[in-house]
Amino acid sequence: MCAADGQVTLLLKAMKNGDESAAEELLPLVYNELHRLAKSYMHRERSDHTLQPTALINEAYLRLARESVDWQSRQHFIGVAANVMRRLLVDHARAHNAAMNGGDLQRVEFEEGLMVSTERSNEVLALHDALTDLERENPRQAKVVELRYFGGFSIEEIGDILKMSPRSVKRHWALARIWLRQRMEKPGDLDEAQREDGI
Repeated sequence: MCAADGQVTLLLKAMKNGDESAAEELLPLVYNELHRLAKSYMHRERSDHTLQPTALINEAYLRLARESVDWQSRQHFIGVAANVMRRLLVDHARAHNAAMNGGDLQRVEFEEGLMVSTERSNEVLALHDALTDLERENPRQAKVVELRYFGGFSIEEIGDILKMSPRSVKRHWALARIWLRQRMEKPGDLDEAQREDGI
């Protein structure tokens, strides 16, 4: 563990114990990793998404700072951050779909350039539902998918975060992809990460 990781762990413990200044000191130390996560998540979203990576980071960080979690390490924090970001995007997708289905009714003139597809929102929701089911059956596989697919982490980085060997990560990743593909009944975007891994 490097000195920066040790400092992050100390700040996380202080934050859990109610030290409000610890959250302010922590953000610069983990911002780059949170930004990487947010960019990876947003890359998979629809092109007309109204949420920007910075807003996703801010909202996730506010939620994480309020959580009463017994933080173990920087990796633990980043793993939980990945989960929080995914849930924020799911909430945003649900709100978007509700609005598209008349949740915020208002009369507007039709402009072809303003047409918005809900396809990406529906994909996010379908994958979230399948991943939630997988979490109940195999939490470790679900975490691997979350970090690999949504977070964009490498097999080695996931191994560090979850304290697993790269071989175990690859096995969990392969089994989870099969389970999700069967659950969703179509390959989807998981193939892109599959090709990168050569699995």
